[in-house]
Amino acid sequence: MFKLNKKSLIYAAVFLLFLVFLSSFTPALKTPLLATLKYPFTLLRLIRREIGGIIFYHSNLLQNERLKREVDLLKQKLNSARELSLENSRLKELLSLKEKSAHQLIAATVIARSPESWSSVVIINKGRQSGIRNGFVVINYSGLVGRVVETGVYTSKVMLINDPALSVSGLLQRSRQEGLVSGTLGSTLVMKYLPVDADIQVSDIIVTSGLTPAYPKGLMIGTVTKIDEEFSGLSRYAIIKPAVKLSDIEEVLVIIK
Repeated sequence: MFKLNKKSLIYAAVFLLFLVFLSSFTPALKTPLLATLKYPFTLLRLIRREIGGIIFYHSNLLQNERLKREVDLLKQKLNSARELSLENSRLKELLSLKEKSAHQLIAATVIARSPESWSSVVIINKGRQSGIRNGFVVINYSGLVGRVVETGVYTSKVMLINDPALSVSGLLQRSRQEGLVSGTLGSTLVMKYLPVDADIQVSDIIVTSGLTPAYPKGLMIGTVTKIDEEFSGLSRYAIIKPAVKLSDIEEVLVIIK
């Protein structure tokens, strides 16, 4: 049986070179020789391309994995930088409010939401050790947030203004009409006990009237979005959009004096 070895390959290469050399001097042999060699050379090119593809595929795969890890790391760094920038903006606004306010304020961070009442109670990272007591009012740069209802040594529970158990006397900033603002356990508040002839309009701003103990006058509560009559027809009520986006508050200020 014919066995392919190094010596045979050398003989074949020499013979091939001889044919190529001979064809250059004998035009009659050139065309059939090129036609004969066309298919082996084509096959060699295909084999070379496939081998190169396999080698480069593995190399490109490793490079793509490395680039993907680098992109993910850059995304994380960019997201962290964005979060820091947003936090700095919020803290600057809180600091500005604290400096301008006539009240003594303590800054705190929301660290959790109470599982018993997820949408209307948050936990802040300041408690009795920081001078916070039950009943203290909580705000942020947008307006009224809620009220402290329970304190620990290092944390406090804050009931948000959208809780039905929390009510505060409100004032229409434009007409000075008063009413009682209560929570609905949703994304809106309701202002009740308005006279039938009350001067109230959609987009009117509602602030604290100062008549509810511990709540300073003039704190922003929200904006009127709808007005309707009570079932009895003896009074009216207004639906209010809170000034503070209660679903994503992160930093607050507690009024301690």
